[in-house]
Amino acid sequence: MPLSRLSRVLAMGPASLLALALLPAAVPTGVRAAELDLAAVRRYSLPLPGQERLAAAASFNDLRPTDWAWQALRNLAERYGCGTGKGAGRFEGGQSLTRFEGAALLQECLPRIGALTDELRRLLAGFDPELALLRGRVEGLDARVGRLAALQFSPTTKLSGLATAVVGGNRFTGGRGGGAPQANADAGAITFTYDLQLGLNTSFNGKDLLFLNLRGGNFADTPFGGYGVTGYLSTLEAAFQQFCTPSDCANVMAVDRLYYRWPLGAGFSAMVGPMAGQEDFLPLWPSLYPSSSVLNVFTANGAPAAWNMSQGAGGGLWWEGGGFSVAAGYLGAVGDGSAPASGGLGTTGSAASTSVQIGYSSKSFNLAAIWSRLQAGVQSAGGTAFILSQEVLNNADTDAFGLAGSWQPLQAGWLPSVSAGWGYNRTHNEPPVAAGQLTASQSWMVGLQWDNALREGNALGMAVGQPVFATALSGGEVPDDGGVIFEAWYKVQLTDAISFAPAVFWLSRPLGMDTPAGGSFGQFGALVRTDVAF
Repeated sequence: MPLSRLSRVLAMGPASLLALALLPAAVPTGVRAAELDLAAVRRYSLPLPGQERLAAAASFNDLRPTDWAWQALRNLAERYGCGTGKGAGRFEGGQSLTRFEGAALLQECLPRIGALTDELRRLLAGFDPELALLRGRVEGLDARVGRLAALQFSPTTKLSGLATAVVGGNRFTGGRGGGAPQANADAGAITFTYDLQLGLNTSFNGKDLLFLNLRGGNFADTPFGGYGVTGYLSTLEAAFQQFCTPSDCANVMAVDRLYYRWPLGAGFSAMVGPMAGQEDFLPLWPSLYPSSSVLNVFTANGAPAAWNMSQGAGGGLWWEGGGFSVAAGYLGAVGDGSAPASGGLGTTGSAASTSVQIGYSSKSFNLAAIWSRLQAGVQSAGGTAFILSQEVLNNADTDAFGLAGSWQPLQAGWLPSVSAGWGYNRTHNEPPVAAGQLTASQSWMVGLQWDNALREGNALGMAVGQPVFATALSGGEVPDDGGVIFEAWYKVQLTDAISFAPAVFWLSRPLGMDTPAGGSFGQFGALVRTDVAF
């Protein structure tokens, strides 16, 4: 082969030489080498349009077609002609892009992107009527959003409400000397009462909470609100009876909660306010039995003195981590004024409750232990009539201990969630101590709840236990203060916001030691509760 032709062949490159080497096997017999079209061979061996970049991308030894970004890099090379590598045969996809490299890449891609933008402009021109209609709708929505924003009372506050209506009545029973006829005459009528809660939740940074709850109702002059011979033992969970007496509680509205809560970091949080509740600084409420139970005493985890749900001024501090939690707080009822003997904070007349709780929570079970110190004037969330009289008459402090836990199946079925608790209390009377004064008391409860009972969204529940009852008296007297309480209910969820629940309850010997000698006394209640959340 002449040197000039050989130099032309070598100049074709490796791909062309490979094609030329394979040609003799495919060329028909009789065709001379001089008849080969070397220009056509060169055209055949050149990459197709857009394949230069694809070949360059495929040459990166740290990039494979199985990589998640392979198709995107291929599109950059084929559609926009953009270089993507960093040189030296490596893509280095995990490395940062410098401003110089970004500018160079953008400059290389701009010509093709500009052409694509022209195509988009022509396409958009064909949809001008539809786009104009969409722009009009968006402008209308902007105007409506602007009007709503102008009408809202605060961009950082959310209002929620719960209206509860209860229709029902009580029937008192008792044998000789039990006093049932008089109790039926005083509190045996059917009543139709309500409770209304308006909650304002305000957050300034998304992690804190300023909470104000306004609450009103007309329960207090009924047995469902603590009126009558059984006192707080027959109070419903839905009842609001604070800041009034039966004579002025026809309709009352008051501040039920006002406190500020914020995170401190490292799992710690704090709360302070002039009107807070014990449950507001406890990160774990161990019972799964619903807070919307029938009787208020069953919300206290079986230890109504320790989990007394007292309210007042003060605050709390708690820590949470890995399912564990520790909390401590102080609430003073403040009393009738600022005199140390009758009110204030940290005084002998504060009627304060101090609590410390340790708990653990998981998906299937909860467990908590609590200690509460109740100053004179703090009443338990539920006890016999004898316990109530002792708390009111005796100027005594109480150390209350509670242990409670709950378990629930991971999937709703025939197995219910189970909640149980027990409480033990020691009362310290000021000397001189008269015979027959309360020195020790106990309480317990077991609650069951079936979710999705009979129908999805509905629930069935029942609970049994004993409220706080005396177990020891000064002077060695043996008390006979025990009595059993029971409730059952079925909640029907009509909509996401509306539900109603028929319920019954029974109080056996609610007067405890105050039950007339030789007689008996009991209370049966039946009601229908309707909740509307908004």
